[in-house]
Amino acid sequence: METYFGKDVFKLGFGLMRLPKREDGSIDVETVCQMVDRFIEAGGTYFDTAYVYNNGESEEVARKALVDRYPRDRFTLCTKLNAAMQCHDEASAKQQFYTSLERTGAGYFDYYLLHALGRGNYRKYEEYHIWEFVQDLKAQGLVRHYGFSFHGDPALLEELLTAHPDVDFIQLQINYADWEDPGVASRQCWEIARRHGKSITVMEPVKGGALASPPESVQALFREADPKASMASWAIRFVASLDGIITVLSGMSNIEQMDDNLSYMRDFHPLNGDEQAVIAAAQAALRGDVQIKCTACHYCTDGCPMGIAIPEIFAVKNGELRRPSWDGGKQAYAIATHGKGVASDCIECGQCEGVCPQGLPIIDLLKKCASME
Repeated sequence: METYFGKDVFKLGFGLMRLPKREDGSIDVETVCQMVDRFIEAGGTYFDTAYVYNNGESEEVARKALVDRYPRDRFTLCTKLNAAMQCHDEASAKQQFYTSLERTGAGYFDYYLLHALGRGNYRKYEEYHIWEFVQDLKAQGLVRHYGFSFHGDPALLEELLTAHPDVDFIQLQINYADWEDPGVASRQCWEIARRHGKSITVMEPVKGGALASPPESVQALFREADPKASMASWAIRFVASLDGIITVLSGMSNIEQMDDNLSYMRDFHPLNGDEQAVIAAAQAALRGDVQIKCTACHYCTDGCPMGIAIPEIFAVKNGELRRPSWDGGKQAYAIATHGKGVASDCIECGQCEGVCPQGLPIIDLLKKCASME
């Protein structure tokens, strides 16, 4: 690989979005501390959070488990400003930075991202002058490197990188399942980023956990190739083998996932030719998969006026698609939606589709899921 910004960064990043939870639903800080210790001991440095993650609790946990426990030069921290969520004007959007700084206690951010840019929200960042704001933060030394995370089409990515050539890096959704998926266009977006000379941090390498337990046809291919390798290892190593990657973020939810990821990323080796052929076979098998490509990020539920449990409903539907149950999923559906809105409550406002990183036709999918009620 040619030299690029971030080439020498440890290729596994710790994503602080899907953290371990206690029975009351709060984040288990003690377990997070143990995971942080394992990660740093193995050579990891890159931690990723965001203003909107867990309604701010993720940033607070970053302080408790990381910033308060390690010297500032032992780690790098990334967080994000979302001009389309949890703010209502330019002032409240910009305030997110200062709130993040207070929550984390980090003093400055090594990496800072304009969060989740796509067709439905990118003009907000212009309207609120966020590009100029972050450039000024960088000039002040409060941000070391800045960029944006992206959930849009290749044409928009080309437009943004042309308009903002000074960004240091971008964050893209890349995994072997989405590599040629026209709804995500991982390959095209990666190619555009590299053509503009931009380094990349990767989100959703395991597609919200879906590739840690892919369809049986895919699992069989991987087991035959390497019976000892985890399903997640194939997904993460695929992305880490690409050119221009700073680090691959894994939203690890327990110590077991951390230990598994470190087992093959501590001394990372890119995929060889035979392994790339296995990935290609897995991609071919996935093209016949009809499951709903939801990653359970919950962006759709934050603003749903009916409180519909969209990711949970889709998870039940996917379970039925994999292995139909005796009652057509009705019992599992009732459990998953208890105390929440159900599919038939949808008023078709479209809020969910406007923020979905996967570009899913959520309204139509909910209509199909209503049969489980």
